[in-house]
Amino acid sequence: MANATYKIPQLKRCDEKSPFPLSSEYCFRIREEIKKSIFIVSIGHANTKESAKIFIDKISQEFPDATHNCYAFAVGAPKDTAQIGQSDNGEPHGTAGKPMLNILLHSDIGEVVAVVTRYFGGIKLGTGGLVKAYQGAVAHAMEILPCTDKMVYARITLCCDYEHINLLHYHLPAYQAKIVQEEFLNRITYTLELPVQQNDTFIQTVKNASNGKIQIKNQIILDS
Repeated sequence: MANATYKIPQLKRCDEKSPFPLSSEYCFRIREEIKKSIFIVSIGHANTKESAKIFIDKISQEFPDATHNCYAFAVGAPKDTAQIGQSDNGEPHGTAGKPMLNILLHSDIGEVVAVVTRYFGGIKLGTGGLVKAYQGAVAHAMEILPCTDKMVYARITLCCDYEHINLLHYHLPAYQAKIVQEEFLNRITYTLELPVQQNDTFIQTVKNASNGKIQIKNQIILDS
């Protein structure tokens, strides 16, 4: 079962209609100087690869004269590696994108995208120095990033006879379940939404209470 809640950036998700350059509602930013190179870290909220790419493109367009615009994203729940990506953007292989991604994946924050813009200051950092710089800059930004809790919901579609309407409605409040759609034919089809941690217990409760007459047709975890 998915976690009931997890932390996400307290930012609006970026799309094609978002302002350019991105305002503080969409982008959290810090700036660091390391051996005369300037590192600008931009953090955004993205729950799909597409929204992460839009954020990355907007930051790269904002700093077209930068030496590098490296990025990493992990747009699922914390530590979920199903939808991740990274790029060194011209830095030596493995010195920027991967270290940045490691920081994102080891945090307790989900649905996050990071771009580190570098303006080279004339002093080479070496591969070890680059890893430390990119990793450290993102880690610092993630430590002070404003976050909020995201509640994960499940959606259940079930069928019941008319005689079980009151029984079903009786159990809804205890599980914070809400009816979002209903269809009255020979039997009633309800679509419910409830916190994901309540999902299994609710299903078992209504099945037991109706002696199996309440039937579950479908259940999914909602992404947004």
